[in-house]
Amino acid sequence: MDRRRFLLTSVAGALAAPLAAEAQVGKVARIGLLSPAPASAAARSPYDAFREGLRELGYIEGKNIVLEFRFAGGYARLAELAADLVRLQVDVIVTDGGNTTARAAVNATRTIPIVMGTVNDPVADGLVASLTRPGGNVTGFTFPSVELAGKRLQLLKEMIPAVTRVAVLWDQTSGLPQFRAAEAAAPSLGVQLESLPVRGTADLDAVFEAASRHRAGALLQASSRMLSDNRKAIVERTLKHRIPGMFELGFPEAGGLAAYGMNVRDNFRRAAVYVDKILQGTRAGDLPVEQPARFYLVINLKTARALGLTIPPSVLLQATTIIE
Repeated sequence: MDRRRFLLTSVAGALAAPLAAEAQVGKVARIGLLSPAPASAAARSPYDAFREGLRELGYIEGKNIVLEFRFAGGYARLAELAADLVRLQVDVIVTDGGNTTARAAVNATRTIPIVMGTVNDPVADGLVASLTRPGGNVTGFTFPSVELAGKRLQLLKEMIPAVTRVAVLWDQTSGLPQFRAAEAAAPSLGVQLESLPVRGTADLDAVFEAASRHRAGALLQASSRMLSDNRKAIVERTLKHRIPGMFELGFPEAGGLAAYGMNVRDNFRRAAVYVDKILQGTRAGDLPVEQPARFYLVINLKTARALGLTIPPSVLLQATTIIE
């Protein structure tokens, strides 16, 4: 190469580098979020944590990122809304609502990266090859709802040692594995379970009347986006029928007796980090599926007093938060 051509090539390369960087900075990423929650949940937890995580990484809605929320208001429309995000050619799809939502996204695309916000055992369900090397276009964060069912039942028995009959409130769409896990744990804890499956809020009055008639001494709630979205209505009924309950996080703040689990906000804040990595060029399948690092026990002592309960000190010592 002669000197003149070398100089021209060098100058062209030097000019191209900042132009490429400028083009990258100017690119607007489009992120889809798929959930069975109602549209009214858009500004609430855990989606606000996802937004916060993105802002901390320098993403500003309307400037360098667009969020395409698709709230199904149940599970029936998930496949349709997943297909809609694929048609929009979003850069990444983030899912909420457990394995059902994740499966809808995976069925819709094998190319667009998918970050699962809440899944239970994605390996067993065939969503990923392994936790350390998911492969394909999928990664994310686990929400071990099945394992939590047995632990919640154990804590409930520790809180109310005399209880022998526990009603289990579970979402018919997604909660059966959790009910089965509670069933497996019940004999060793000396309790009998009463199944309270529901499809929606219209079923709540009937199942609580049944639990009261059958003299359930306590209530165990199986994790569910639908049930979580209706926590106020559920807590009101536990107090009306004077049935102490063990729930997923968020219920004690609404007046429920106790909750044990992981904070879903942690998952969605971490999901923002994974979205950033994927936008920077990392393959989704090369990012390990992360498991929760911390679990929380929250007890509402005001509710305990209203129900005439004394929580054993051994349980209070395990609590991460006590509401007075």
